Order: sequence, then structure tokens, then C-alpha cells
Amino acid sequence: MRPALAAWLVLSLLGGTGAQDMCGDPPAPSHSASAPQLSPEERLSPHMPESLRCDACHAIAFQIEEQLRKAEGKVGKKALKESDYIEVLERSCSQDWESYGVLELDGEKRLSGPGLPRQQPLSVMVSGGPWPSRLSKLCHGYVGEQGEAQIYGAHRRGPAALRQLLCHGDKGPCGGRKDRPDPPKALQNEL
Repeated sequence: MRPALAAWLVLSLLGGTGAQDMCGDPPAPSHSASAPQLSPEERLSPHMPESLRCDACHAIAFQIEEQLRKAEGKVGKKALKESDYIEVLERSCSQDWESYGVLELDGEKRLSGPGLPRQQPLSVMVSGGPWPSRLSKLCHGYVGEQGEAQIYGAHRRGPAALRQLLCHGDKGPCGGRKDRPDPPKALQNEL
């Protein structure tokens, strides 16, 4: 019910009549936006849909980077002790993730929130529901698969290294895609 209420509020604010209409000014042009239509998998599955995993990985890498940077700032930008970065990674994955949700952009569903590219200004984001737990579960999976020391080492090399490790390797959700077939080879003339 919460996502529907948020969508209604945004639409009513965008489409409602404002004070200008009451003062005799010409009415402003109306705009409309609709919430993305989610498939049963997108609404009900406990897992992140395959089509949103790359966006989810970038969101997770951003949150991990932010939390580790804050923790290092408290100790004067020095490297953290193992026990400290393990705690920060656990806290990063266990956060509430409520600022993330899904929206539709040019007919394609995209994850939206901090650390992800800005989307068009007039769109409705559906947040809450299954998205926070999906992000948390994926985050814990990345930490378990890669290991805390490797993730922290990538962080120390910079945000691009962390995104590369988590998202763009052969097994990452943004790299090694097999969904595009190789282009056909040109036939050679045989004489």
C-alpha cells in the first residue's frame, strides 16, 4: 500500500491545480507519470530480477564505498583494522535500503537510488516492498563470495576497483554477458 500512496501523492502534486490557477493566471500544462507495471517475479520473488542485478550491484558498491570511506575518515584516512572493516561491511549490507526502488525509463525497468545514474525528472519510483531485502541479500552474497579482505583491498584502490571486483568481472552481473550472440562471420569467396 505504501508504494501506491507515494505514487498517488506524486501524481496529485504534479497534476493538481496550483495557486496560479486561483489568481487568474493561465493553468500550467499538466504532466503525468505512472508507476512501473511489475511482473509477478518482480513483485513476489525474494530474489533480485536478473534485469536489475547490474543496477543493484552498482548501488551496493556505492553503499559499501560510502560506509568504508566514513569509517576511514574517523581514523584519519588510515587503513582500517580487519575487525573494523568486517564490521563496516556487515553494517553496509544490513542497512535498511529504503531509498532504493524501481522505476520505468523508456519502457525499461531500472533500479534507482543513491549512487545510481539520475533518471528522468518525471517518473514514479516504487520503493519499499521486496527491494530492500533483495539488496541486503545480494550485498551479503557479494561479501561472502569475494571475502571481506578482497573487498576492502579493492576499496583502498578506489571506487572503480570496487565496482570492477563486484560488478564487472566474468561472473559479475554487469560483465561477461552472454545474452548477445557473436556477429556472424563473413563468408569468404572460394576460387
